Amino acid sequence: MKMIIAVIQPTKLDAVQQALSRLDVTRMTVCDSMGYARQRGQLETYRGHEYKTNLLRKIALEIAVNDDFVDRTIECLEDVARTSAEGHIGDGKIFVVPMEQAIQISDGYRGKGAI
Repeated sequence: MKMIIAVIQPTKLDAVQQALSRLDVTRMTVCDSMGYARQRGQLETYRGHEYKTNLLRKIALEIAVNDDFVDRTIECLEDVARTSAEGHIGDGKIFVVPMEQAIQISDGYRGKGAI
């Protein structure tokens, strides 16, 4: 079992959800997040004053999958979350973390079946 954490552009959320659904990846947690990386922020204007924001809005997806779904989930995220064919800085990141155990709270079911 693996936990896939994908940080993506907010505009790509619907497309990613639909694409993952077609792969039978139907369970995920969606978190609104802010991030700072190579984009270095952006210049904003508020009431006539310019200021630089270092933290940009992103969406963090947490997707728990069984081992046989890992590669196809990652490929789907790479294809759909990319903003163009060549990609751009700020398209996001994907992290894959080993997951020791999953427990379904409602009935106590454990392991692969809980995902």
